[in-house]
Amino acid sequence: MGEPAQRRLIRKLDLERFLSQVQPHPSPRASLEQYTTSESAAATMLYLAAYTYEDIVGKRLLDLGCGTGRLALAAAFLGAESVVGVDIDKTAVKAALSNSVSVGFRDKIEWVAGDIDAVSGKFDTVLQNPPFGVQKRNADRRFIKNALELGDAVYSLHNHPVFDKHLLGKLKANGGQPLRVSASQFMQRFVQKHGGQVEAVYALPLTVPHMFDFHTKTKKEIVVDMYIIKKKG
Repeated sequence: MGEPAQRRLIRKLDLERFLSQVQPHPSPRASLEQYTTSESAAATMLYLAAYTYEDIVGKRLLDLGCGTGRLALAAAFLGAESVVGVDIDKTAVKAALSNSVSVGFRDKIEWVAGDIDAVSGKFDTVLQNPPFGVQKRNADRRFIKNALELGDAVYSLHNHPVFDKHLLGKLKANGGQPLRVSASQFMQRFVQKHGGQVEAVYALPLTVPHMFDFHTKTKKEIVVDMYIIKKKG
């Protein structure tokens, strides 16, 4: 697919169709919590960032923990000026490079295999779907800290603090559209400690397919919170 005109409004349906072309990780590892972000959740995240908060089009983007490149490629498709994707897993980065070639954005994105601590530079916007901390407690904190050091705006997905069956039902009844929710007190304090301010939090439904041996169901529906964070000053 060719590169869209930078200021042209992309329909959300077209964004989801684009995301469906991005191939998932060929051999995901539970230790790295390499779950694929659904097309719907990724599209909602990017659509809000691009058209509600104007943090994608014409901006310098960083995708921390990029996996196979889903968020990075969507940002390029929406009209980001430049995109860098970073992941510690070389297999994921190789898959991201292959995906960028297949969808026609090879020259728009720089892929880096390495730890997020090795990233330097300044970016307008950081996108990330960090580990939720299920396998390694507090694994997402380092992502938030580094993102605020590198970017002016941060869009980050996190597990909802508790399993909220009522909220999940409301999201499903709302056709999967995001709902504004309150930030957790811990996240507010942590973000402020590292020079940021939580601007908004949106709850999204996310379907996790059966991927690992310890999964007992064919799929699991959960609620994730998308934090929109801006650097102070």
